[in-house]
Amino acid sequence: MSDLQSKILTVNHNEGKSLSIAGNTYRTLISGQQTGGSYAIIDMVVPPGGGPGPHAHPNMQESFYIVEGEIEFKMEGGRYIATEGSLVYIPLGGAVHSFKNLGDKPAHMLCTVTPSGLEEFFKEVGVPVEAGTFLEPHVPDAGELKRLIAIADKYEQKLYPPDYLD
Repeated sequence: MSDLQSKILTVNHNEGKSLSIAGNTYRTLISGQQTGGSYAIIDMVVPPGGGPGPHAHPNMQESFYIVEGEIEFKMEGGRYIATEGSLVYIPLGGAVHSFKNLGDKPAHMLCTVTPSGLEEFFKEVGVPVEAGTFLEPHVPDAGELKRLIAIADKYEQKLYPPDYLD
């Protein structure tokens, strides 16, 4: 058994860098670097009205466990309102999806991605913030959008127009 497989990891509530991504605050709890690339777990806090636009991860499975709040998931083929204790699973293959906090308080989710890699995308596009801090999302200008699309391509992420799932 390798050192990576035999080492037990612990993460305290105040450990890890928080990143602002599109107005949400994400903190990687376990990275692919720590799991040999097999998976990553990301703690996501989404402010009221927050959430990413339509996107897809063709080579990655993703699951969201709702710790607190009410999140609307839009997916090809429908919508689902996820509340505390709900789980949403996005399979391999690139299903387009987005989510939005419908509540008036921040929502809290745990996201697991298999294999890892999404956390590296977040590190490259995110802005470091203090835990519990939210930056106001903004519409990227043409240069920012071109840069974001190039980074998304690098990590095999696909971005879609905001109204793609409407």
